[in-house]
Amino acid sequence: MEDYLIRATAAEGQILALVARSTGLVEEARNLHQTSPTATAALGRVLTGAALMAATLKEGQSLTVRVLGDGPLGSIIALARPGVVKGYVAEPQAEVPLKPEGKLDVGQAVGRGTLYVTKDLGLKEPYNGSVPLISGEIAEDLAYYFTVSEQKPSAVGLGVLVEPDGRVRAAGGYLLQLLPDAREEVVEILEGNIKNAGPVSQLVAKGDRPEEILALLLKGFSFKIHERLPLRFACDCSREKLEEILMALGEKELEKLLEEKGVVEAKCAFCNRTYRFSREEVARLLAKSRLPE
Repeated sequence: MEDYLIRATAAEGQILALVARSTGLVEEARNLHQTSPTATAALGRVLTGAALMAATLKEGQSLTVRVLGDGPLGSIIALARPGVVKGYVAEPQAEVPLKPEGKLDVGQAVGRGTLYVTKDLGLKEPYNGSVPLISGEIAEDLAYYFTVSEQKPSAVGLGVLVEPDGRVRAAGGYLLQLLPDAREEVVEILEGNIKNAGPVSQLVAKGDRPEEILALLLKGFSFKIHERLPLRFACDCSREKLEEILMALGEKELEKLLEEKGVVEAKCAFCNRTYRFSREEVARLLAKSRLPE
C-alpha cells in the first residue's frame, strides 16, 4: 500500500489533524542505511514526524529536525518538505536491550539531549526552535516542542513495527493540534479518543488507512479532509553539490586525500550514495576555485 498523509480540521476549526502511513519510506531508509531494529524505529519515527510537520508548510518551504541525544544512536537528522523526506542516524548499527515487555527501547537508544527544529520559510532568516528531550521516544518530544516552542498544544503519535528479520512491517503517525480558543470539552474527548485508539503502528499493521485512523482519533467530531498528500523518501544530492562541498575543504585537504588514495570519495549521509572524483577532476575543481572573481 502506498504511503500518504491526510490533513483535516475538526470541531468547527478547533482541531488541526494530520495522519500518515509511512511504511514504505521507513523501509527504504532501513535498506539504505542498514539500520538495526532499534535504529530503524528511531529513524522511522523522526522521518514520519518530520513529514507530518512539513505538511503544514507551503511549496518551496522546508524544515530540518535534529535529535541530538547522548545515547548510542548519536544524532538523528531528517529534512522534509511537503510530501518528501530524507534522513539518517549517526550510528545505524547501534542497539540496546529490549524493554522488559519485549518492545524496542528507543528512549534508551536516543538518550537525553536536545531536539532542534529549523524551518526555512523563504524569509530572510530561518526559524529556529529547540527543547530538551523529555523521553527520547520522539513523539512525546515533538509534542513538547510544539507546546513549549510554538505555543501550540499538540498530541503526537509515532510508531514503527519491525519484523524479527528487521524489515518494517508498519509505520505511521499523527499530529493533532488544538487551535486557539478550543473548548475544554473538546480536549477531554480528544484525549479519550487517543487513549482508545492505541498505538498507531498497530493500526497501520492491521490495515487501517489514514482516513480510518483519523475517524478513530476524531470520534464524536465532525471533520473535513482538506488534502491527501503522497509521501516518499527521496534524496536530492548530486555530483554538483558534492563538488561544492569538496571545494570548501580547501586545496591542502584535497591534495592530502589524493596522496592517500589517488581519488577523492564523498558520500551523501542521507542516501549513502558515493561519488568518486579522479585526480584530473580534483585538479579541475582546484583550478576553478583559483579563478579570479
